[in-house]
Amino acid sequence: MTEYVIRRFFLALVTIWIVLTFVFFVLRVLPGDYAEQQLANQFFAQAARSEEQREEQLADLRAKLGTDKPLYEQYGRFWYDILRGSSQESFQYNRPSYSVAGDALPYTLQLGIMSLIIAVLLALPVGVLSAVRPDGLSDAGLRVFAIFFLAAPAFLTAAIASAYAVKYGVLTIGVTSQQLIWEDPWPSFQLFIVPAAAGGLSVGAILMRFLRSGMMEVLRQDYVRTARSKGLAGGVVISRHVLRNALIPVVTILGFLIAALVAGNVVLESMFAIPGMGNEILQAIRIRDIPVTQTFTLLLVGAVVFVNLAVDLSYFLIDPRVTVSGAEA
Repeated sequence: MTEYVIRRFFLALVTIWIVLTFVFFVLRVLPGDYAEQQLANQFFAQAARSEEQREEQLADLRAKLGTDKPLYEQYGRFWYDILRGSSQESFQYNRPSYSVAGDALPYTLQLGIMSLIIAVLLALPVGVLSAVRPDGLSDAGLRVFAIFFLAAPAFLTAAIASAYAVKYGVLTIGVTSQQLIWEDPWPSFQLFIVPAAAGGLSVGAILMRFLRSGMMEVLRQDYVRTARSKGLAGGVVISRHVLRNALIPVVTILGFLIAALVAGNVVLESMFAIPGMGNEILQAIRIRDIPVTQTFTLLLVGAVVFVNLAVDLSYFLIDPRVTVSGAEA
């Protein structure tokens, strides 16, 4: 077991290294950079300069930002900063990138947690009800519901829901973009509920389908029939014998869905002007703020990779019969 955990931990580190290296080089081969954009924003003043003066100013700005150094030197400094727990200063904000991430992280966490709560509250009762009463009218309706939210992109659901919410005065979208739930609950709820519901319904529909399939398979097992023949109540059979054993495939897919939720929340944060990590990383990419992009990528990729590692390790807690060889399979 210990060897398995160590091996998976180092595999997670290798995955993070590969992704960060890919992002590092992609950011530097894209056309344009922050220095060029800054000079381009000074259009009228630039028109009066000679080309030689412009190139001189461009070189000075790149030297100040550190983007004029050889690629291998920038790469070495990038990993040196990561290993000693520091970060480069943001080109845009002139402060450490970790500080920028610290300001944005609470918004991303709130949106992600709200989405997961909605997903689980949807998937558990709906999946159990659909599996316990298969092929009935309720099962058919619930499957149509799940397929609809599987097919509809979260951003489209959020756009439609927000339009109707504003039209009928249910919510006032955009009342604030700076309040968190513990600072001002109602304005924060108004800002977050529509994107959280859109992301949660999309993820919950997938979880519901997996839970239904897993429970229907477990319900056919001999030990379930034996438990019922002993006179155990239906609720006890479902909670103690069926649901727990059906959670393995659900937990497996949950790790991948969290990654999809993080990617989807990037779009939702941008749509609803939520100042979270997704919105910030889009702006950083647009203006070529390399330190912020690299730092946010590190945090997001690290979170997804280690959540998936935790999901894999949770198999041993959910079902004691799972062995290391079974988990690897």
